Amino acid sequence: MEKDQNINPEGQNEEVKETETEEEILEEQADSTEKKEEVKEVTPEERIKELEDKVARTLAEMENQRRRFEKEKDDAFDYGGFSFAKEALNLIDNLERSKQILESDEVLKDTEVLKKTLEHFEIISKDMISIFSKNGITPVVSVGKKLDPNQHQAMMEIDDDQKEPGTIVQEIQKGFMMKDRLLRPALVGVSKKTKVQDDQKSEENDENLAN
Repeated sequence: MEKDQNINPEGQNEEVKETETEEEILEEQADSTEKKEEVKEVTPEERIKELEDKVARTLAEMENQRRRFEKEKDDAFDYGGFSFAKEALNLIDNLERSKQILESDEVLKDTEVLKKTLEHFEIISKDMISIFSKNGITPVVSVGKKLDPNQHQAMMEIDDDQKEPGTIVQEIQKGFMMKDRLLRPALVGVSKKTKVQDDQKSEENDENLAN
């Protein structure tokens, strides 16, 4: 009898556990059913509006891509030869250097040969500038203008009391634009006041302060 009494409690415990498990499953099913009922049913009108929004976003994205492609195409057409044009400027530079070398040659100086050679160089230079201009490449205007960091690069300062400080008085190397882009900055010399005038201004300022 004692053995039977010992076995029965274990069986009862197993029955209790099975009952608890069944109750938990039923509760989970009930919760799942409630959650499904809580989900709001989408009406046909709402579904149509959702699809319209998706279509509108897709069309807007396609339009943005089209505009990007158009801009890239235009840039490729307008500036596709940018690197080539930049390299081609070396021809003008070399032509200008050759002119300067010939002009400084004492043997050729004031000779008819030099005169005619320089005339031919000038014709070639003008033809090259003309060809560049037809392709949207134009020289940067420098001498007499105020220094513009977007187009000019100052290489030295030159004493000049007749010009406002920062005025370009010498062009060392021509600069060029390719349409609205800087192809190469102009290398220039800019004016500055002489040291004597600066000292005089300092003395005048000191006198004014003293008075």
